[in-house]
Amino acid sequence: MSSMTEGKAVELTIGGMTCASCANRIERKLNKLDGVTATVNYATEKAKVTFPEGLDPRALVEEVEKAGYSAALPAPPDEEEAEKEEPPDELRRRLITAIVLSVPVVAMAMIPPLQFPNWQWLSLTLAAPVVVYAGWPFHKAAWTNLRHGAATMDTLISMGTLAALGWSLWALFFGSAGTPGMTHPFEFTIERTDGSGNIYLEAAAGVTAFILAGRYFESRSKRRAGAALRALMELGAKDVELADGTRVPVERLQAGDRFVVRPGEKIATDGVVEEGTSAVDASMLTGESVPVEVQPGDGVTGATVNAGGRLIVRATKVGADTQLAQMARLVEEAQTGKAQVQRLADRISGVFVPVVIALSVATLGYWLGTGNGAGAAFTAAVAVLIIACPCALGLATPTALLVGTGRGAQLGILIKGPEVLESTRKVDTVVLDKTGTVTEGRMTLTAVHLAEGETREEVLRLAGALENASEHPIAQAVAREAASQAKVEDFANVEGLGVQGIVDGHAVLVGRPRLLAEWSQHLPEDLAAELEEEQAKGRTVVAVGWDGKARALLVVADVVKPTSKEAVAQLRALGLTPVLLTGDNEAVARTVAAEVGIDEVIAEVLPSEKVDVVKRLQGEGRVVAMVGDGVNDAAALAQADLGLAMGTGTDAAIEAADLTLVRGDLRVAPDAIRLSRRTLAVIKGNLFWAFAYNVAALPLAAAGLLNPMIAGAAMAFSSVFVVSNSLRLRAFR
Repeated sequence: MSSMTEGKAVELTIGGMTCASCANRIERKLNKLDGVTATVNYATEKAKVTFPEGLDPRALVEEVEKAGYSAALPAPPDEEEAEKEEPPDELRRRLITAIVLSVPVVAMAMIPPLQFPNWQWLSLTLAAPVVVYAGWPFHKAAWTNLRHGAATMDTLISMGTLAALGWSLWALFFGSAGTPGMTHPFEFTIERTDGSGNIYLEAAAGVTAFILAGRYFESRSKRRAGAALRALMELGAKDVELADGTRVPVERLQAGDRFVVRPGEKIATDGVVEEGTSAVDASMLTGESVPVEVQPGDGVTGATVNAGGRLIVRATKVGADTQLAQMARLVEEAQTGKAQVQRLADRISGVFVPVVIALSVATLGYWLGTGNGAGAAFTAAVAVLIIACPCALGLATPTALLVGTGRGAQLGILIKGPEVLESTRKVDTVVLDKTGTVTEGRMTLTAVHLAEGETREEVLRLAGALENASEHPIAQAVAREAASQAKVEDFANVEGLGVQGIVDGHAVLVGRPRLLAEWSQHLPEDLAAELEEEQAKGRTVVAVGWDGKARALLVVADVVKPTSKEAVAQLRALGLTPVLLTGDNEAVARTVAAEVGIDEVIAEVLPSEKVDVVKRLQGEGRVVAMVGDGVNDAAALAQADLGLAMGTGTDAAIEAADLTLVRGDLRVAPDAIRLSRRTLAVIKGNLFWAFAYNVAALPLAAAGLLNPMIAGAAMAFSSVFVVSNSLRLRAFR
């Protein structure tokens, strides 16, 4: 898919964003340019920009750079792939550096026997690269935010670690901390000192390492934008046989070319049938389990499967104009347009940072004002900044996510990233796709209606043998159930009507009632009544006749999964309103809805309209979760506030969703929502405790009573508490 359309739209890759407020800032900056409309997505790190003809796209890049971020125009696909893998490697290098260097620093500071003469200088040598090199992304982000008058979690980390490092440098070079034989006694005494003998290098190094670890885990679980589009585009056929017998790659196909589609092959592109008749299995695109009968003059869609005879098709749309490419565009638009919830930690930091800075300044003013000397005043003011930086803040979200996602994986639930959890709290409506989600997604023989004097065994033996020779999905449903071994002769496919042949000496017809009527085999009154009743429920009915007489009706339908009813009841128990959404007709949808206990039904919806249904529900003020499995659901899954894909479904749906239910069991959906809500509750608890220990120590710092042991203990306790609180998620049932 091209990244630029008619020179007026471009997708920029944005770097340097640390939170949702950065995305808003870039968006505002770009939208100030004449004729430019931009949407920036923090999760995918992309900006979708529409701009006027005369504007050079490089001007957009410059505008983003002026705001303090980096931007790049689309690279060729291969480079893009390499680019995507790069940032985690850089982060991993910084994380390894931080861990290797900070472990000895923390150990020496907290264990007095390790404090050999001049240990403090070794501490400085090890801690300085951790704070400056490993913590560089935080300082850079803090500087960018400072220029825009904003404060995020990065500001807090940068401020705390630089204050601790700066103070330690002052104490070592100008205070008494640099003298040989200086030790940190292992005591939690609360007494006033001028602080010139204390160094806080372990706090600076430890905080940096912990928070980098959190960032690294988070970046690994972040959704990979574009994967959904790749999965979608890979669904299409790779090469195609033209009508003259030559094979060419699909990209070389042009509108007007005639190409051959053999039974079982994918149709290469959108077109019109010129020769042949067949049944086309479009379930992958439309989600409908009943194949569509096609004949000359009928339109067919690329990437659907030819389930019947040989077709010759004339291409009408190729490349970016096909229905598949349009679906890919819908998914992309839904993903880019999804408003990312601003991270909780950043929201808290936005309030906390100004309060801490104000407290630090107030402390300095108070101490100077009461005549306690500049040394003691600065000690207290800097101590406030040092203790305010909660080390556990960086661990609060990632540890809960790691444990939550790990437990989810054991239960068959895959969670894409932290943004997902925020939306589960507010979800009030769950839209269920019918085919493959509530139902099995394949045709099954559900009933056999017999004429007087016939037996089920004989009907299935003769009809099953004949159907076994056909490729048609409805025929296959009958054949699977019948498992007939009878021999078939003179088999023939009657276009669009059914099949006929000789089975064990009987001339057998299986197909539409019209096929039997053509051979003067009319349905008896009781079977005719059954036919009407079954068709009213939206089921597919196949008539069977042999030796000049109509003998039975076989009813084929996409049956409801045995667990669906229970799953719907569980969703209701969570306070959600279920809605059934399907492209199938109203009668079928109502029947299925009644069976599982759903009141609200939206039927006969085209694949591209599913997104509009979700948007409409959102427009009514509902927060929508969507459960689906097909390519036709991918855009709706991306658009929904929470997308859940059945793991038994297509890759495109799985990539577009926020949660994947590995087993095709709908009962996992309520479990997934419960697990997400529980994980979110743990994250909030973690954030509270991450701040609580440090807030409790703030008055000590302001009173000048903080010593390095108390700072270290607050760091250790809050981290241990957060990790153990997260581990409780392992017990989720």
